[in-house]
Amino acid sequence: MKRVAVYCGSATPADPVYIEVAREVGRGLAERGIGVVYGGGRLGLMGAVADSALAAGGEVIGVIPRALVDAEVAHRGCTELHVVENMHERKALFTGLSDGFITLPGGVGTMDELWEAVSWAQLGYHEKPVGLLNVAGFYDGLIAFNAHMIATGFIRPQHSGILIVDDALENLLARMSAYQPHDTIFRMMAAQL
Repeated sequence: MKRVAVYCGSATPADPVYIEVAREVGRGLAERGIGVVYGGGRLGLMGAVADSALAAGGEVIGVIPRALVDAEVAHRGCTELHVVENMHERKALFTGLSDGFITLPGGVGTMDELWEAVSWAQLGYHEKPVGLLNVAGFYDGLIAFNAHMIATGFIRPQHSGILIVDDALENLLARMSAYQPHDTIFRMMAAQL
């Protein structure tokens, strides 16, 4: 993987573990020669990922909607900063610029990005690995819910391995690098659906 899209929150939670891990991810990707594609903000976990990757000599590509640039939250120190008109363009550019996705803790916007990456993989719009870094058990409930969707049949068995979960960056990257694309819905016959 040459570039990874990193989805995460623009908030700074009270518990410092989230910012610390965001810094570790930015630095860790840069040290491995993996570029960061992210939301283009300078605040919260987003800013921590970008600043740490840049400080470690890494490539950081921000993708931000014009409305957020105008609200003065854009990170002006990125290697590249792409300004787009809306969130749909943002997520499409994330997908086009990256070789995989890593989701750190975040809120509604982060969940939107994560589930779209999973949905697009399931359908066949991309065949890139989708990783979830479960920092301090933040995503335990989501992981359980994903397992529930698999168990009840709302996620097909051949799609159950799309979401790659780990609590350590090193392990997550190794598993993402070993990811083998699955049968997408676009390639499946009606009888398989």
